[in-house]
Amino acid sequence: MNDAAKAICFVDMPFGKKVDPKSGIEIDFDQVFEKAIEPAIVRAKLSAIRGDRENTGGIIHTAMFARLLLAEFVIADMTTANPNVFYELGVRHTARPYTTVPVFATIGAPPFDVNMVRAIPYDLTDGELGDEAAAALIDALVARIERAVKGPVVEDSPLFALFPNFPGIEMSHELTDVFRDRVDYSNTLKNELAAARAQSPQENAKLAIDKIAERQGDRATVERGVLIDIYLSYRAIEAFDRMIELYETMPAPVKASALARQQLGFALNRRNGPGDRDRAIVELNRLLDEQGDSAETLGILGRIYKDKYIDAKKAEDPSVGGWLDRAIEAYTQGFEAEPADYYPGVNAINLSLQKGDDKALEEVDRLTPLVTFAAVRRGGEKADDYWTVATVLELACAGRDYELAKRCTSRALTFDNEAWMFETTAGNLRLIESLRRGEDGIEAVEAIATELEKAAKKKKGAAHA
Repeated sequence: MNDAAKAICFVDMPFGKKVDPKSGIEIDFDQVFEKAIEPAIVRAKLSAIRGDRENTGGIIHTAMFARLLLAEFVIADMTTANPNVFYELGVRHTARPYTTVPVFATIGAPPFDVNMVRAIPYDLTDGELGDEAAAALIDALVARIERAVKGPVVEDSPLFALFPNFPGIEMSHELTDVFRDRVDYSNTLKNELAAARAQSPQENAKLAIDKIAERQGDRATVERGVLIDIYLSYRAIEAFDRMIELYETMPAPVKASALARQQLGFALNRRNGPGDRDRAIVELNRLLDEQGDSAETLGILGRIYKDKYIDAKKAEDPSVGGWLDRAIEAYTQGFEAEPADYYPGVNAINLSLQKGDDKALEEVDRLTPLVTFAAVRRGGEKADDYWTVATVLELACAGRDYELAKRCTSRALTFDNEAWMFETTAGNLRLIESLRRGEDGIEAVEAIATELEKAAKKKKGAAHA
């Protein structure tokens, strides 16, 4: 595995020899690192980084904070109650709910305020680690790391444990030069994955992505960004079996992330095997319970309910009205959670039109200007983003502004989309068409939906050629 693809374990500890102020014992922290902490990290197949061994230029604090915020694991040695270590441990605890492993020498208990933290003790003899103590510390660290990787995830940050929906800190590697090796590797990987996705037929693309995934080695220790890039590449070629298989083998902290779980729900819905949609509904509702409302989560949940509504309608199943209501509720809740995200809003409008009663039409009147404003803020019909243009297109069709709809269609067809994106918009337009069948001008909606379906078919045809 390329070192830049390995998950990082940053070590937050004193350097050199330091005297413990309470016991007066001089402790050789370099020896503790070299004899136990670093070997444990290597055995766990992670990349070990210690602050005093950074080879980055610029301000040292930038590198240190970047590692604390972004490293997959942090080991913090609380021995001697070093103020720098404790400050840095506090920074880490505000950023990540888990994968922080405190340790301390048994020459004294840690301060009261961190007694709640699950720390690993180790024994010293005359300020140094003996062979038995080193072996014990290595085993304990590896076991803790492996438990964190395999799951279930356990919150080791007091802030995340005490405060529901504590937001943490999300930051991109691109924001700091410290991770330039990862950024370079990520860019190279993205280019390789793009080339793999472009292969035809689809089976060749799938095999090419498989090879890239296999080359990364043990998925338990692959950097999160690498796994997500591969995960989304499978989505792009509609290899939903592979997406779900990859999710099941991801390390627990990555599996617990909102993005991974949202895309699992997406993949289960699109695969639609026995029990898939029911599992997706359970997973997404659990995510909402744990992390609160989000437009993305509720948008995917709304899509599952919408698909169940469409299936029930075709089958003339009596549950049809219930699934329609659930879809409208999820989409509306998603838009209200994040009004700048127009995707769930336009779907709530479309489905409320399908329902068609007075209350539903009042919702259409309420939501339409809000969703339109959100889309216009992103560029409207001239946006450089497909979903923005598609949103204006759907709103135009819902509002019978077919000239605007035609202009949006021309622009929408210029985007190099994944096939399912064209299919999603076409599906929404087909719902409008079925609702207004026989109405003057509705043939424009039918023609637009047909063009989008052709674009999706062409995209799939290129993949299967």
